[in-house]
Amino acid sequence: MDILHNLAFGFETALTMQNLMYCAIGCIVGTLIGMLPGLGPLSTISLLLPLTYSIPADGSLIMLAGIYYGAQYGDSVSAITMKIPHASSIVACIDGYQMTLNGKTGLALFTAGISSFIGGTVAIVVLSTLAPVLGELAFKFGPADYCALMLFGFLCVSFVTTGNLLNGLAMTLIGVLLGTIGTDVNTGTTRFTMDLPFLTDGVNLISIALGCFGIVEVVKNLDRGNQYTPFNGTIKLMPSWPEFKRIIPSALRGSAAGSVLGLLPGGGPTIAQFMAYALDKRFSKYRHEIGHGAIEGVAGQAAADEAAARTSFIPLMAIGIPENAVMALMMGAFIIKGVQPGPTMIPDHPELFWGLVASMWVGSIFLVVLNVPLVRYWLSIFKIPFNVLFPAILFFCCVGTYSINNSLDDIYITAFFGACGYLFMRLGLEAAPLMLGFILGPMLEENFRRAMMLGRGSFHAFYTRPISATLLAIVGLFIAWQVRVFFRQPRPAADSGASMAGS
Repeated sequence: MDILHNLAFGFETALTMQNLMYCAIGCIVGTLIGMLPGLGPLSTISLLLPLTYSIPADGSLIMLAGIYYGAQYGDSVSAITMKIPHASSIVACIDGYQMTLNGKTGLALFTAGISSFIGGTVAIVVLSTLAPVLGELAFKFGPADYCALMLFGFLCVSFVTTGNLLNGLAMTLIGVLLGTIGTDVNTGTTRFTMDLPFLTDGVNLISIALGCFGIVEVVKNLDRGNQYTPFNGTIKLMPSWPEFKRIIPSALRGSAAGSVLGLLPGGGPTIAQFMAYALDKRFSKYRHEIGHGAIEGVAGQAAADEAAARTSFIPLMAIGIPENAVMALMMGAFIIKGVQPGPTMIPDHPELFWGLVASMWVGSIFLVVLNVPLVRYWLSIFKIPFNVLFPAILFFCCVGTYSINNSLDDIYITAFFGACGYLFMRLGLEAAPLMLGFILGPMLEENFRRAMMLGRGSFHAFYTRPISATLLAIVGLFIAWQVRVFFRQPRPAADSGASMAGS
């Protein structure tokens, strides 16, 4: 009952005309910014933060939060319609864009919208009921636990890849190696930079994603003679009842994964989408369709994306620790307004805490109301002549990657990975496992080093800490199961050789 009382108290703040307006502005701006490659909530919030000085604390924080989770939805639109991903919509490029190729763009966008609403709603329930407890739980994760969690995340490669598992593992290893390029944060030495100054800071994720997905799509179109259209002229927006029944379980699985992973520093939406995809490929009744345009491949990742975006506020508001760069910026916004995030925030500023929680649910409704009717306008993209549309995609990819560091070198890197992505495609290799390795590799290395430093060179913490030991046990059992499956499966080459000898 206290929770209902607190939420009612929060809605009194969130439903004022002034805060409704700020919430709507945040959602609209976030959605529009999220559709542009390279730009995201971090750059948008940093640009708009000075404009909020004259706005009341509750209104400015509600607007900035709306930009964050609005951008999480907006990036799905560009990934589904044009295969231009952001960091948190890489997985949407797999089944979402395949649905576009199958003429189901409207259904894919509607699924992303309604799944985002489900994910946001579940996360708000988690946020309002378990914020203090979950904040303390996240605080208990040590370097060894994070290291085990990253290894657990690598299990996703067996689910993300739709082809040969060994090829997927090879692409993951390439991604891990790419993540080691740059300056070692512990020793200050450069690694694998080939004495090229622009590689000192490493390779950014957006350049790889835009190269391996966006530019490859342009080149594939040139292979087809620039004549292929992914849109067949029919617009199916609402799912049928059987399709709707497929969306709900997937969205709930994604919501659960996103709500948990959003709590962890370094986790957030990017890893949550891979975990949701892995869960769907393991537990969905239609897992054999995932990777070929299945509705679950859009629903699960969209729900996980939105859920993680919202629960990432828990470590910030409950214990005062930002778990990613956007939350660090939000912490700055809190402090500017005279509010210190942490254990004293709820008792000292209950109207702000519960008002922000309630506004997230209001923002979810805004996103559905604003974006679902706009699906037909997103589809009008395909009415643009293809000899104009695809150069425009190339242009946006260049603008997006340039805007990260204002450097032409990033455009060259994107072009390089565009060529690599095309080579991977011709060889039948998938880019998604590479992205997974690139994301998890540096985090695995960083936490492994911390664990070893804290243990003074001993592996003691890995098997004595309950969280780490449990996760490592699951990883070991999974590997043993995969090895068993590998040795029990039939050998086609041997069979064919025997049959030839017999004939």
